[in-house]
Amino acid sequence: MSLPLIIMLGVFPFAMAYAAASDLISMTISNRLCLSLIAAFVLCAALLGLSLSDVAWHVAAGLIVLAVSFGLFAAGWIGGGDAKLAAATALWFGFDQLIPYLMIAGILGGLLTLLILRLRAYPLPLPAADWGWARRLHAAKEGVPYGIALAFAALLVLPDTAIWRAAIGL
Repeated sequence: MSLPLIIMLGVFPFAMAYAAASDLISMTISNRLCLSLIAAFVLCAALLGLSLSDVAWHVAAGLIVLAVSFGLFAAGWIGGGDAKLAAATALWFGFDQLIPYLMIAGILGGLLTLLILRLRAYPLPLPAADWGWARRLHAAKEGVPYGIALAFAALLVLPDTAIWRAAIGL
């Protein structure tokens, strides 16, 4: 098994799972996690021998998503961690699978939002009242941990990306 494939099978899914869990429990996605995703992409790109042109297109996709998502953050529609996670993930996908990723994340995020709003209409179950993360998630004034949708969408789309195909030798 090649090192880039090991990184994609290990680092990328772990980072996505960690982002989703962290967002669920603390409503935060760490800068270190996003920086680790960027570093892992750079390592994979170098090991796979991606051309400078290909890397530039991946960087452009990440920067565009960063600009748009920070606009959404400034408007109060998403969190800053969500914006950084979306951009770091877009770096991995480039323009190849960016639209499918964003569409799936939007659909999953909408479903997650509807589910959380529906659950907030009911009292928090008594056993969960002692769980700080459950109280925070249940609070009407809190946002939605959109990092969950971003992470699941990333895991669904990764096998269809050019970087994945390069890593498995297709």
